[in-house]
Amino acid sequence: ASRPWLGDGDPRGHTSAGGVVVAELLERDDVAPELLARWWGPAGFSNTFEQFDFTPGGRWVFVMQGPDGKRYPNECVFRAIEPNAGVVIEHVVAPHFTLTVQLHAQGDNHTRLTWAQTFETAELATQLRDLVVPANEQNLDRLQVVLLSQSQRA
Repeated sequence: ASRPWLGDGDPRGHTSAGGVVVAELLERDDVAPELLARWWGPAGFSNTFEQFDFTPGGRWVFVMQGPDGKRYPNECVFRAIEPNAGVVIEHVVAPHFTLTVQLHAQGDNHTRLTWAQTFETAELATQLRDLVVPANEQNLDRLQVVLLSQSQRA
């Protein structure tokens, strides 16, 4: 997996990972919130979704709870959704960023996922890099576990 972070002075960070994905997950034009809640966030975090409207312009309001019990309220807007291809999510509370997730089919049961996170400023990206890089890696590792468990059920 290639998981680089761009240098200081750039508000962008990129993470990518390959994963086994069952065909029906690639063909979906929606996202099952119960599956998303299982993998979203770093290791040890859980999620409670208060609102999840997976449509362009729809809101996603949720609370992430860390392993220490601390709660992190989040609010996002789905800016673009392309079935089988990707989604653009704007995190509308601090820290402000846009997350672009793209899916690239590679054969029958594999997908390359690219994850580009653009922060409001380069300074914010630099400030959060040491937190965000491992958190994003853990997030995608958790996704891979969920996808593998789903493919074993198929």
